[in-house]
Amino acid sequence: MNKNIKIFINYFLGPVLFIWLAWSIYNQISRQEGVEESLSRIKLSLGSSNIWFLVITVLLMTVNWSLEAYKWMLAVKRIQHISFGRAFKAILSGISFSISTPNSVGEYIGRVLYMSEGNRIKAISLTVVANMSQLIVTFAAGLAALLCIRQDLVLAGIATQAFVNAFLWVSAVITVTLLLFYFRLPWLIKIIDKLPQVSKFAWAIEAIEHINATLLVKFLSLSVVRFAIFSLQYFLLFQLFDVNVSILQSWMGISVMFLVMAIIPTIALFTDLGLKNELSIQLMGLFTTNHLGVSLTSLSIWLINLVFPALIGSLLILGIKNIFKKRNEST
Repeated sequence: MNKNIKIFINYFLGPVLFIWLAWSIYNQISRQEGVEESLSRIKLSLGSSNIWFLVITVLLMTVNWSLEAYKWMLAVKRIQHISFGRAFKAILSGISFSISTPNSVGEYIGRVLYMSEGNRIKAISLTVVANMSQLIVTFAAGLAALLCIRQDLVLAGIATQAFVNAFLWVSAVITVTLLLFYFRLPWLIKIIDKLPQVSKFAWAIEAIEHINATLLVKFLSLSVVRFAIFSLQYFLLFQLFDVNVSILQSWMGISVMFLVMAIIPTIALFTDLGLKNELSIQLMGLFTTNHLGVSLTSLSIWLINLVFPALIGSLLILGIKNIFKKRNEST
């Protein structure tokens, strides 16, 4: 890596990212409608017996990102052994980069900085595979939930029957296609290796050839647990903010929301919160009239699952110079 780029990353990137992130988050929150009322409700909730809903939600955030760290550690183990602690730091740093990039693609930058320089490009291809498992679970859960509430969407005037049917078919095709690609990745890589136009880049994706079905199933299993945690977090905060829905209703509304978010490209910091808020109000509106409580839940989930980890990750980037000084260190 160019010396000037190293100097920039070592001494300026961390502070600049942290300052920009803090300012952007403040700017985004201050523009939210009814933010003062929302914060007042949150403050009142902190003094109630329901505070445990919030505490458990925060703890689940830690479990959620720990599972993602473990999954990523398993993925890159093929090319470099790293400790769980280092993997967890990489995940948090990835969040800090992803918060302002379309569909969180910036997370790859934050993660691979914790790999040895010669393994960073290879790590990206393995990270894509691990992330694909989460995408498959998101589509599968969303598709199942959409089948359950499709008539309710039509009756409520949220979407026409034709649109819902078309969306179902598109989602089903994407889900099946992802599954086929996912379990045939080693075979596809071997075919790509034989193509003269891309053979010179084969070294970047060759690690995928050694991923077996057992590891792919592990990725999917961890992704299912993570999705269950997402759903449970929403349900707990719905209870905190007096949104009277069952856990099944909560799962259906949130699953369809995640499905739509997976299809629509968004920039997390500037459009993700507003879109999630609007979608959650529309979808959960099928089961509740407490729109304020739904908005409070969306805001709180955004803060807990994305903003707080991103802030911690941006602080970790302040020490990124240690990675360049100890290129082969794995702990």
